[in-house]
This record gives sequence, C-alpha cells and structure tokens, in this order.
Amino acid sequence: MFTDLLKFVRLATALFLLGAGGSAQAMAPIQHWQTTNGARVYFVPAPELPMVDIKVVFNAGSARDGEHPGLAQLTHTLLDKGADGLSADRIAEHLEGVGARLSGDSLRDMATLGLRSLSDPKYLQPALAVFAKVLAKPDFNAADLNRERERMLIALQYAQQQPDAVSEKTFYAALYGTHPYASPPEGTVESLKALDRAALQAFYTRYYVAHNAVVAIVGAVDRAAAEKLAETATAGLASGAPAPVLPAVADLAAAREQRVAHPSTQTHVLLGQPGIRRDDPDYFTLYVGNYVLGGGGLVSRLSDEVREKRGLSYSVYSYFMPMAERGPFELGLQTRNDQAAEALKVLRETLARYVAEGPTAAELEAAQKNITGGQALRIDSNRKILEYLAVIGFYRLPLDYLETFNGKIEAVTLEQVRDAFKRRVQPERMLTVLVGGS
Repeated sequence: MFTDLLKFVRLATALFLLGAGGSAQAMAPIQHWQTTNGARVYFVPAPELPMVDIKVVFNAGSARDGEHPGLAQLTHTLLDKGADGLSADRIAEHLEGVGARLSGDSLRDMATLGLRSLSDPKYLQPALAVFAKVLAKPDFNAADLNRERERMLIALQYAQQQPDAVSEKTFYAALYGTHPYASPPEGTVESLKALDRAALQAFYTRYYVAHNAVVAIVGAVDRAAAEKLAETATAGLASGAPAPVLPAVADLAAAREQRVAHPSTQTHVLLGQPGIRRDDPDYFTLYVGNYVLGGGGLVSRLSDEVREKRGLSYSVYSYFMPMAERGPFELGLQTRNDQAAEALKVLRETLARYVAEGPTAAELEAAQKNITGGQALRIDSNRKILEYLAVIGFYRLPLDYLETFNGKIEAVTLEQVRDAFKRRVQPERMLTVLVGGS
C-alpha cells in the first residue's frame, strides 16, 4: 500500500506542476446545500488533480472569547492534540500513512480545520475518519492543555519584544475598546493561566456545532461523493445553534493617539479607523479606491509620497479588512525613529488629500486593470478556491461572487470612489499608534 501511495503522490505532483493553472480557468460553478444536521456546504468539483480539500469553518473566533481572552485559540489548538483516545502522535501517524494533512487557523471571526487528501477512497476514507474524530471528539486532556497553554505564554513573552506585535495589539485594543474585536486572539498572561478544561469544553460545546459551521469542498469528487464527505465529516457534531450576531462597531468620536516606547531602531506607525463589513455595499468601490491609495504596493499614492519622493520607509500600505462587523481601515509603515514625525505627517497629508480629491482617471484605470488581470492568479489552485469558498460561505456572499468579481471591479467609477471615500473615511478622526523610540 505504501508503494502505491508513493506512486499516487508522485502522479498528483506531476499533474499539479503541469496543469494546475488550467483548472483555475475552468472553475465550475459553486454548488450549495445543507447537511442533515444543519452545516452549510459549498462545493466546487475539480477533477484535474486526484486530490480533495475540505475545510470546516466555525463562527468561533476570538470575538467569542468573552471575559477570557485566548479561549478560542487555545480550544482550537487542542483539537488535533488528542481526539477519541488518539494522541497527537497517533493522529499524525494515521494521516501520514495515507498521505493526508491537517491544517487550521483561529482568527477574530472564525476558526477553521482543514483536510487535504488523495481522492482515492482507500486513502481518503481513513483520512476522513480521523478528521471527523478531531472535529467531533477532542479530548482536551490535562497534559495537552498545560503544554499548549505554556507554549502560548512563551509566545506572549516573545511578542512583547516585537514592535510589530505590540503595535497591532495596541491598535486593536484602542480602536475597538469594549467591542469583542478588541480581545487579543493570543490571550493575556492572566486569562490563559485561568483557563481550565471546563472552560474549553464549554466553548467547544457551544460553538463547534453544525448550525454554526460552513463546509467547503474542492476536489476530484462528484456531487454525490461530496455530499457523503460533508455528512461524514460533520456527523459527530451536535446540531446546536448559530453564534449570536456581534454588536455593531461604533465610529471614533475624535482623533486619538497612543505612543508606546520600545527599544527598537524603527518606529512602527499605524493609522486607522473602523472600516467596513464583508457584505458592505461599498466594498468593491473602496477596494478599487484603496488600491490606488495604498493597496497597490509600489504603484500606490502612499508609496510614491513616502518611499519614492522622500525615502522615509521601504514599504507603506493601506487596506480595508472587512469582517462580520466593521473591520479596520488601516495605514501603516516602519521608519527610523528620527523620521517618525515626518513620516506620520506625510501619511496623514496623503490620506487627507486623497479623500478630498480621489484618484485620477489614469490611476483608476490602472488599478482596475491590475486587479482584474490578477484575479486568475487568485484562483489558480484548489487551495485558493477553497479559501474563497470558505469566505463566501462564512460571510454569506453570493454564489456567483467569483464569476462577477471582475465585472464589479470594472464598473467602479471615479465619482463612486470619491463619494465612498468622503462618506466612509474621516482623516480628522483617526487613531494613531506609534511603537518605538523613547
């Protein structure tokens, strides 16, 4: 069996290197249904490679931590550390024996667990059986809990020495205040030490349920097989109920500034405010407009003003991070400590001028061509398509989102960009965070 597996892996690798790009161009329409116990499923057949990718997404990110920062991340971390009596080593051995691999992440909105496997049933079925146990029967045993908690505590100590980590944590805390998005996903020393098995089990029981889950599937299986995969993967989950809607994010009442001393030669500068939800009607307009401002890398306004004209920073950026509720609109750069004041001044002035004037016709056209021209590369592999399916399902975006993406980008006008930025961005009411220097 092991020899057969090696041959199959080599074949899959060769096919991927020769033909992955072609499969993305012929992406099939998204199919959607619900499992028996209520999980929402999103499926794209991709027969070109003998592989299948499955991702289960739960509305169980750090925004659900409540009074216990780090709870969501620690719960997620322990899922594959022991399940249904299998140790982490045994789980890994079972998966490696059939050429499969687990993946996952814990963010502010969501927690994910994924499986990549060969599509041949003699490899897929054993991998799926382990995956279903990890999803539905985590052990949360004391030894694993203590070890992973200690690892997270060490990571916290390390993060305190990194100015980028300090600036991000400070930024989110100041921007969101008492909103759940302010909760640091990695937790705090006090909260992590207070977490016990009962807290993790309660969090898991509430949020790791079918009605709070989205299943994304991409690979060399047909609809009938995909339905069986989704049923098998989620069969052990309780039906449960969706997570409650998060509270709305309030606008900043006034400009705010926070400076954090840090023994670094560079100052990290962040500027921002609450931005947009993932389903915001201004999404495409702001996406295109921000590409001109700071989302287009070296061809952006910010890069031209900060890097090219003044040499104040190697890189500078801006982005909207749409989430279930309003994620941040953020601008950022790093610069020498003695240049921080000048760099911040240029950052603010460039933003204010852009909001007042908007892009030029040439800038808008270039942005639209770059975005639409690069869209094929964003879906040129099964893994990338899977990520889109997860986002589409979790945020309940239209099933034709990928098919209509380029058309919506091309439809954005100068007037729409100028109007949206004037309505949605307030340069005079921004949060400023500076970490570094004295």
